[in-house]
Amino acid sequence: MPGDEVSVKLLFFAKARELMGKHEMEAQLPPGPYKSQRLLQKLLSTCEDLQPIAENIILAINEEYIDKLRKIHLKDGDQIAVIPPLSGG
Repeated sequence: MPGDEVSVKLLFFAKARELMGKHEMEAQLPPGPYKSQRLLQKLLSTCEDLQPIAENIILAINEEYIDKLRKIHLKDGDQIAVIPPLSGG
């Protein structure tokens, strides 16, 4: 149902920011539940420009990395950080 979506802020860092051409955006997503891979797939359908780095993206919600086994329920105002592969020393 359309009314069953929540408003979240997507934050893009490094290569993700470069690919998206912006550092943040609002998105409407179903609240879940999600496991990390399902949430990533949902984000990739919303942000297709991230496909080149899809295999290496790490997600964090409200400044906390997502545990791959934990179920995630999104709520209005959540911030989802899209963190690309990191390099450097």
